[in-house]
Amino acid sequence: MFSGAIVAIVTPFRDGKIDEKAFRGLINFQIDAGVSGIVPCGTTGESATLTHEEHERVIDICVEEARKRVPVIAGTGSNSTAEAVRLTKHAKDAGADAALLITPYYNKPTQKGLYDHYAAVAAACDIPQILYNVPGRTGVNMSTETAVALSKIDVIVGIKEASGDLVKCSQIARDTRDDFCVLSGEDALNLPILCVGGTGAISVTANVLPAKLSGMIKAWQAGELAQAKKIHFELLEINSALFMETNPIPVKTALAMMGKVREEFKMPLCGMDPANRKKLAAVLQRYGCIPEGSV
Repeated sequence: MFSGAIVAIVTPFRDGKIDEKAFRGLINFQIDAGVSGIVPCGTTGESATLTHEEHERVIDICVEEARKRVPVIAGTGSNSTAEAVRLTKHAKDAGADAALLITPYYNKPTQKGLYDHYAAVAAACDIPQILYNVPGRTGVNMSTETAVALSKIDVIVGIKEASGDLVKCSQIARDTRDDFCVLSGEDALNLPILCVGGTGAISVTANVLPAKLSGMIKAWQAGELAQAKKIHFELLEINSALFMETNPIPVKTALAMMGKVREEFKMPLCGMDPANRKKLAAVLQRYGCIPEGSV
């Protein structure tokens, strides 16, 4: 159902408020570059520090500006099941095409708790839903068995896998229904996950190089394996650079250097260490994202 290069888009701020003009510009930049979908209010969109009102407004803007040109997969997960239900209902009412639900963080539910959480959201909200497993951020790792069991619920249509476990990705792709989407959640593994049955990627790197990432996945889909591998190797350095500090600090800093957003974060996120900022600028220059000597 969902495939290709899907951007986990940042949320721009100006003086502590959502910068709606910059956000609309980012959405059009991504669509014009050929991405296959947009995820607002994911980890990269600083969902953890948005107020409920801001969260809903970001989704509203994204749906409005995308105008059905590409699917909008709204981040609606929470460590509270009731809150996840409320946010997911809003995403449906706003016109989002699907919801992305992170595993409940901090409270570390058991596998039964994870199943019950997702089953409850699915029962309450009739919108396509994508599981999101990122144990490095949440402290809980969804098992293969839980993912496969949840895939039997009709509205649960895929998983964003960011555990870094290719065996798990392989098993989920093997054991779920044919139309269940396995989406890479780790840019360094986008191509390897495609190779074991993935359908696409929800990407941080796409914020900066959407056409490049889209080209890599389109090459893979067209059977142009050598070209896909070539682009994968070309992206390795920037994939690494965008995670030299906690996401989304580097990618938002990169977009600020490119003149697309203001370099502003919601606390407790903060600006980059000056040495790392200099390294990031050098990488962006090598990729042609910013001119030599511009930073």
